[in-house]
Amino acid sequence: MNAPSTALALAGGIPALHMDETELCTVLQNSIYPGAKLESIKLVVGYCRAQQLDPLQKPVHIVPMDVNTGKKDQKGDAIYEKRDVVMPGIGLYRTNAARTGLYAGKSEPVFGPLATLEFEVDKWVDVEGSDRRRKTKEKAKLEYPTWCSVTVEKLVDGQVRQFTAREFWIENYATAGNWTTAPNKMWRKRPYGQLAKCAEAQALRMAFPDAVGAAPTAEEMEGKHLDDDGYTIDVTPASHRIEQPTSTGNDSDPALKNTQAHGPAESGAGSEPSGDKKDTAKGKPLTGGAVNTLQAALQRAGRGEADLIAAGFGKIAELTFDRFNEVMDWIKANPATA
Repeated sequence: MNAPSTALALAGGIPALHMDETELCTVLQNSIYPGAKLESIKLVVGYCRAQQLDPLQKPVHIVPMDVNTGKKDQKGDAIYEKRDVVMPGIGLYRTNAARTGLYAGKSEPVFGPLATLEFEVDKWVDVEGSDRRRKTKEKAKLEYPTWCSVTVEKLVDGQVRQFTAREFWIENYATAGNWTTAPNKMWRKRPYGQLAKCAEAQALRMAFPDAVGAAPTAEEMEGKHLDDDGYTIDVTPASHRIEQPTSTGNDSDPALKNTQAHGPAESGAGSEPSGDKKDTAKGKPLTGGAVNTLQAALQRAGRGEADLIAAGFGKIAELTFDRFNEVMDWIKANPATA
């Protein structure tokens, strides 16, 4: 008679964890994580069992990421592959902090001055005199807060202590792909909200390291790369580990299905120039995360693009990959004087 109640107690009093695993996975796959792989759902269940969390409250997220496999290609570069990674959400951070009984609240996010990011986005246009469409590029701009700070309050020996974290937008935002500086959909839609979550997560890690752990949140890591240390965001353009995509012009627009019979698309119609795929990225201009990394490093050092030009490096847009490390070393060695 006591078997069900005993099993429920072993599950931490969480009804969902008392369900048959197959049934639970089906429920999660059909409601909380629609479209996720069964293997990924099982990871969520295992995580929740270990942490005594209710999976129906979605305390963790399934985040597709490029993960370092630990292997090298023929050039000696790291090989990455796409995997689903289970990561805590900012909501779980808040819950674990509150459960300590020492969480005393947090401040409203404080944002720094605005800056403007210029980038290119894909746009589909009709081909005149045809029922086909082609992909082109158009310029876009986004105003974003340069930084955000959040203060978390914690009771320490009966006294309220404050833990403040400041996070920079340029270091945190996720790009829409490996070969663009354009923010992904979420960071374009919520440039303030996403950065505030990153700052709050860092403040909670500072205040409650035992309760929240060191793992980054899904909000911080979505759309980024996971390196060997499990946290480093690898922002180096991925010419060696992930080939630059080559489009036929009909890969993402349903209107272009079965158009090959009409002959090849117009020049530049949805295809990025691939060049010689055997070439390394060394002679190519910096793109994507590499530009972001330099801009963030300059900001931390109190420097700007004018300083790079004065030092003989030229404009950021003119830099190539073979000078990236040299420029980064110069920035680190030459911070602006107070």
